[in-house]
Amino acid sequence: MNNSVMNTVRLLGAGLRALLVLTLVTGVVYPLVVTGVAQALFHDKANGSEVKADGKVVGSSLIGQSYTLPLKKGQETPDPDLKWFQGRPADGLGSNSVNTRYELLLSGATNLSADNKNLIQGVKDARAAVVKDNSVPGYTVKASEVPADAVTSSGSGLDPDISPAYAEIQAHRIAERNGLPVARVEKLVREHTQGRTLGFMGEPRVNVLGLNIALKDLVAER
Repeated sequence: MNNSVMNTVRLLGAGLRALLVLTLVTGVVYPLVVTGVAQALFHDKANGSEVKADGKVVGSSLIGQSYTLPLKKGQETPDPDLKWFQGRPADGLGSNSVNTRYELLLSGATNLSADNKNLIQGVKDARAAVVKDNSVPGYTVKASEVPADAVTSSGSGLDPDISPAYAEIQAHRIAERNGLPVARVEKLVREHTQGRTLGFMGEPRVNVLGLNIALKDLVAER
């Protein structure tokens, strides 16, 4: 009887020691080591790829933002602020998703098939808006010139980048709204165009947040 009790006590003691050691190693030491390595070698990425302007964090280079005007009375969807470059549509999980305003509570695609009537109509409406918003005196955008990323959302609905073609279409409107030469705005787009990752993955892209920060600085210098 005594041996049985002693064996049970020893087993419980061994189990408790193992629990404490594993808790210390996996719950304290390992997270500290991983965090330390991440901060030392990948500081920017480990902290959310934050983007700063005027000494303040204004967003992440990995997450898109909306550039809209304040809601008017009776409005449910704000109008775009056309003095800024606009990103891709953020349809998120559908028209009822809070993610349509980049609020980051949800992310995902619309999950609508290519022949879905709502999707087709949404693309047509978005294309018409791109043509209307970016056509200015002396420059008219043709429907055939509107790239796919200007009228469709990404798989996450949070894409921070647009194609150089979409950025270039917006250059004339940006120049007019901000009193800048078109050539200077086009140069700004080229300066912020990133090539394919490692030279072969993905497509050339322009980060909208970075481009708008540079635009703000350019307007301030005017």
